[in-house]
Amino acid sequence: MRVIAFLSLLLAVSTANAETITAAVNGMVCAICVTGIEKSFQKNPAVEKVKVDLETGKVTVDTKAGATLDDATVTKTIVNAGYAVTEITRRGR
Repeated sequence: MRVIAFLSLLLAVSTANAETITAAVNGMVCAICVTGIEKSFQKNPAVEKVKVDLETGKVTVDTKAGATLDDATVTKTIVNAGYAVTEITRRGR
């Protein structure tokens, strides 16, 4: 019983303060776009996972627990990769 309680607490702490950031992006049209944006975000130590969806024009970034990415950093990363950001939304995980 104590092991289950400990594992539950550990899981809660490990996911605390992680968030999913979604950016609407203009200008992405091919697999090279996807790779460029993914590599740009993967250089940031706060990033756990990044997914680029060409069909919807969305870039989704999951941060590591306890790490944050502000809107300016998200925008700068995408703009430096050669694209334009039209909207950023966030939700906790």
